[in-house]
Amino acid sequence: MTAPIKLAIVRQKYNPHGGAERFVARALDALAGRGALDVTLLARQWQQGNSDWHSETINPRYSGRLGRDRGFARAAQKRFGDFDLVQSHERIPGATIFRAGDGVHAVWLEQLSRVQGLSARLIRFLSPYHSYVCQAEAQMFAHPALKTVICNSKLVRDEIADRFAVPDHKLELIYNGVDTDLFHPDLVRHRAAMRDAWQVPQDAPLLAYVGSGFARKGVATALAAIVPHPGVYLVIAGDDKHAKRYRKQADDLGIADRVRFLGGLNDVKPVYGAADALILPTLYDPFPNVCVEAFASGLPVFTSPMCGAAEWITEGENGWINDALDIDGYGSAIGAWLARRADWPDLRAAARNTAEPHTLARMAGELEALYARLLADT
Repeated sequence: MTAPIKLAIVRQKYNPHGGAERFVARALDALAGRGALDVTLLARQWQQGNSDWHSETINPRYSGRLGRDRGFARAAQKRFGDFDLVQSHERIPGATIFRAGDGVHAVWLEQLSRVQGLSARLIRFLSPYHSYVCQAEAQMFAHPALKTVICNSKLVRDEIADRFAVPDHKLELIYNGVDTDLFHPDLVRHRAAMRDAWQVPQDAPLLAYVGSGFARKGVATALAAIVPHPGVYLVIAGDDKHAKRYRKQADDLGIADRVRFLGGLNDVKPVYGAADALILPTLYDPFPNVCVEAFASGLPVFTSPMCGAAEWITEGENGWINDALDIDGYGSAIGAWLARRADWPDLRAAARNTAEPHTLARMAGELEALYARLLADT
């Protein structure tokens, strides 16, 4: 019997319930179950999941985030030679496969600069940490060991091709999958109870924002965009260390009575069930799971062109696209949505239809096919 291929998964903090990890694990488990793979997780911190993988802790002593990332990368690289294939979810040169779930760091910095003051931009420009990440990213894409980059959107695929001259045959587009049974328009069953709990009128148009990192994902724009529409409510599900700043913004805008800050939630499905649409004016998001979940739950999506989910949107049919900082644009889109309230059932159906092909099984199958091709070449 042929010995299984030894594969390492590299992730500083591995959470088996995280989006990328959950989907990748399904494909790897399918191959491991047939004896094709022997999977080892290399991580600084990890939570044990259901997968029958080996786990090794790599956590050298460090000072600061630069020392943390550099130390982990160097320690992980020393182990790469012990495996037939290495799939990294971190920017570490020498891996066979890289999953670009976080996009291109330089692009993120460019987008971040749009909302930072001069001093913050200068500090970032001089930051040894950001210089290290950009350098490691460039070295990784140029490294001869790299066979495949898994991209979760055309946005990221094209950025990598343009900035690093990675050839097309190395760029594999595999969209995020979603459990279409768990995230379903039937979640509307939560509508009455949730709205009562939040003191939101049952017939009020309700936008949902879901996610942490309020500055990056556009909470300020979402708040300002509902100002011209006095009947619209907004629920914000997620944690942020600067949440008080956004509560103050709501007060200053005179909309505090129409905004609900829910904090972090273990289960966001009732939020989708209670809402009428999702708003995520993100500065940069390769492909957030929240958008896939919202579509599957029957919610049209308001987002930006720097969000991978924009690739799935047909304007006016299942969502609207505006620049992350275009408050007037989002306000106008919300106005167009409100004017078509009679068409909301059609918008919801179109949103659901958008997500239905992108199941977890499909994503696992695409990953499994990719791994099988790579294994055949070893």
